[in-house]
Amino acid sequence: MTASEQFFALLPCAGAGQRAGTSQPKQYEPLAGMPLVVHTLRALGSVPVIRAGVLVVAPDDTRMVPLLAQYPQPGYAVAPVGGATRAASVLAGLQTLLASGAQREDWVLVHDAARCLVHPQDVTRLIDACRGDPVGGLLAVPLADTLKMARHGRVQGTLDRSDKWLAQTPQMFRCGLLLDALLQAGHQVTDEASAIEHLGHSPLLVRGSAHNLKVTYPEDFALAEALLHARSARTGGMA
Repeated sequence: MTASEQFFALLPCAGAGQRAGTSQPKQYEPLAGMPLVVHTLRALGSVPVIRAGVLVVAPDDTRMVPLLAQYPQPGYAVAPVGGATRAASVLAGLQTLLASGAQREDWVLVHDAARCLVHPQDVTRLIDACRGDPVGGLLAVPLADTLKMARHGRVQGTLDRSDKWLAQTPQMFRCGLLLDALLQAGHQVTDEASAIEHLGHSPLLVRGSAHNLKVTYPEDFALAEALLHARSARTGGMA
């Protein structure tokens, strides 16, 4: 890491979270006594090298600014520039970071706001593994289950799982490289690594944790809350 190198966090928070079955965007849904996104921000805030970040929200979002006033997270700004897709929101957030002083050679860690159980040690391990890498990388876990290929609701084959990984976040790349990748790949890529792959690069896989789940469906809230309570009990209240 060079003396001038910086690390930024970028959280796309512009989605409605319709699959979660909540009456509000899932990032604001209460979880273990706090809005879900607060757990995410506190986890990232425990990684000292990440000193600033941007939360990308929908243009009509009126909740994130008062939420940050209630639960301060130093160094984080709210950017109401979210788009119709994740890739569009990340691109707009990245452009905001660069316009605010980030440099093309700085690192950005894009993280799902809904992955509120990410452990700071895993984020630190990702940073340590990637900051000397020419491409960057992502947290991921090897696929443990048998993988089936289906057609019309019936199994059409069993796929080899030995080289399959489940992508997680954060995904960490140089700001300039990710900007170029997103501009070329378009708005339909579902994660940042896919955009980087579109340029012909091979991101580094850094093993994460199965606990770094993405709260997506209604039943995920109960699981996430149980894991947060268990973690708090182990650490004496420090989740």
